Amino acid sequence: MTTPSLPLNEAQRQAVELGDGPTLVLAGAGSGKTRVIAARIAHLVRHRNVRPEQIFAVTFTNKAAAEMRNRIAALLGREPTGLWIGTFHSLSARLLRREAERLGFTSRFTIYDADDQLALLKHLLDDAGYAPKAFPPRVVRALISNAKNRMVPPEELAAEAREPIERVAAEIHLTYNRRLAAQNAMDFDDLLLHPLTLFREHPERLAVYQQRFRCVLVDEFQDTNRAQYLLVRHLSAAHENLCVVGDDDQSIYGWRGAEVRNMLDFERDFPRVTVVRLEENYRSTQMVLDAANGVIAENTDRLGKTLFTSRGGGEPVVVVTAADERDEAEWVAREYRERSATDHYVFADMAVLYRTNAQSRAFEEAFRRAAVPYRVVGSVSFFARREVRDLVAYLRLISNPADDQAFLRAVQVPKRGLGLASIRTLQGVAAQWGRSMLDTAGIADRVSSLRPQAKNAFRAFAKLIQSSSSGIATAAPAAILERLIEATHYDAYLAEEGAEGVDRMENVRELLASAAEWSEEIDPDDPGTPLERFLTSAALTTSDESVDGDPEGVQLMTVHTAKGLEWPVVTIAGMEDGLFPLSRSTEAPGGLAEERRLLYVAITRARDRLYLTWARSRRRGGQFMPGIVSRFIETIPPEVVEERRTSGVFGGDWYRKAARPKHLVYGGTSPEEPPEMESQDAPRYIKGERVRHRSFGSGVIRGLDGTGRDLKVIVEFDDQEVATKHLLITYAGLERDWDPA
Repeated sequence: MTTPSLPLNEAQRQAVELGDGPTLVLAGAGSGKTRVIAARIAHLVRHRNVRPEQIFAVTFTNKAAAEMRNRIAALLGREPTGLWIGTFHSLSARLLRREAERLGFTSRFTIYDADDQLALLKHLLDDAGYAPKAFPPRVVRALISNAKNRMVPPEELAAEAREPIERVAAEIHLTYNRRLAAQNAMDFDDLLLHPLTLFREHPERLAVYQQRFRCVLVDEFQDTNRAQYLLVRHLSAAHENLCVVGDDDQSIYGWRGAEVRNMLDFERDFPRVTVVRLEENYRSTQMVLDAANGVIAENTDRLGKTLFTSRGGGEPVVVVTAADERDEAEWVAREYRERSATDHYVFADMAVLYRTNAQSRAFEEAFRRAAVPYRVVGSVSFFARREVRDLVAYLRLISNPADDQAFLRAVQVPKRGLGLASIRTLQGVAAQWGRSMLDTAGIADRVSSLRPQAKNAFRAFAKLIQSSSSGIATAAPAAILERLIEATHYDAYLAEEGAEGVDRMENVRELLASAAEWSEEIDPDDPGTPLERFLTSAALTTSDESVDGDPEGVQLMTVHTAKGLEWPVVTIAGMEDGLFPLSRSTEAPGGLAEERRLLYVAITRARDRLYLTWARSRRRGGQFMPGIVSRFIETIPPEVVEERRTSGVFGGDWYRKAARPKHLVYGGTSPEEPPEMESQDAPRYIKGERVRHRSFGSGVIRGLDGTGRDLKVIVEFDDQEVATKHLLITYAGLERDWDPA
């Protein structure tokens, strides 16, 4: 009995209708897993007499949770009121609001983001006498986060430390946890660890949640870490009604603690498991899928599946050789304009994916020059903007008076005549007295080492926060925010910054609009106040969910950000060894396999057309470095590949020697020379000749050195800031230039 309005293939129907017991749905890219999860939840409610409030459903992003809830509502014909659906972090925060006091917190605890963590760690390292250059706070934060993800306590972290910075991280870890508890705060990793502590120390509470949640479902299971896996195992231990959906070939978050072993070992952990494979792809052409299957087949430790589609044929996968990153970006811009004009794709149907954020710069510049609209996804999160963080700090302090990090930010904006020395004095006294900074500010007149002006400023600030806290149990976040802006004259403070301040005020208005939405949402099953729920949402919003630029433009983003998305036309840029795969991946156990999975994810974002571009040279750290085509391209079946090169590439070997594809384009024609002869077409240069470089401009050849592929040219460029450069002819992409008449 399925929902009549939702067509399902046989494998999807099996996944939806399976009865009690553990289920592993191995869902390939584009196989309709979102449809399956929504249909399964609707089936549980409609045909298995499971109430929405008895379902615990985990998604990978807040956006995915909202989409899933809407699909379920459409299938049921009503809102699934009471359904617990969201990310691991948001659902854990919701549970902890109910249980915080059993763990020594209050329900108004603050969630510290990466910036808050760094600020606190900098302070702790400074107090302990560790220089930031020798022991960078970001590295210490990463080591502590990694330990928490692996569920390694500070004592064990100290025992396994080998390097000095690891020993320092272990030392600071314990102090850091204590300081978080004192400030009634948790970091992202704590949101996953504290429920496990609750279940271990209060088994009666675990029994309550096990009885409540009759069914547990997890999407993107391949990206769970150890703590996340244990959380859902605990919740489902009494009945084993655990349905996990994922794809081990798309496990790409090992760098932040995800363990693909959770999926590979699921059958061992749950011997009664039923495995369903979803292999029919509804997104891509067979050409694209053949490329994806070829790449991922090189990985050996996988559950195994082969994607297929009813969309036979399709356009070949185009591999493009460019001279450098500017040449690469300009070629893509021209190609996208051509595809828009001749194939009638709108620009929003196209995307450029890259391995690192730094690669976006060349594409942004090229698209601007070519008048191609674009937008960068996953740039600075809205909630990371300065003015937004300022006002959110006020809201956090109102909600949680023990939040010293929020105090340190809020007390400094707008300016109150408080210098850094006065703030540090108050901070030291607060620590000595065992009070929060806000509490100490309220009695600043007792701090003899403060100037009278500073005492008055601190007391006035504390009074402002206290007066703003009245009625927050029921007050709408937007109303509190409006009062704060008026009381602090924050709009006037921004106006002093001129045009930039006007732009920042627009973000403040957007924050007000966002807060107003929470005034309309009432969840009787959530014990948090509207302000607490709003702050939780703000803390858990990631940069991946932010967009900057033309909403109708080409989308630029990293491959990690692109997971779960799709477009008719996709370019994967920077396909060079050392960039994709990253050089460090070859040194880490399993690193190369994860890079291969990442490329598999990138390829399967494309519906109709796929381009893979690489550059013979690329600027790294201010220097042009030669590029070598990615080893991954060799694994793509040659019969699905069409090779092209930009006009900026002069001769040189093609990337593939063993098998030459039938689709070969060279400057719009098909050359008859074999690959090994193409180097004869390389340009010859002489001393004193003028040349032009795409990035450095025009210059004069002052010398040549070496032979063949090792031939170097010494060019004195007209631009005095560039001066003289030593370049390899093979990778330089030089063009002859003519003296002006």
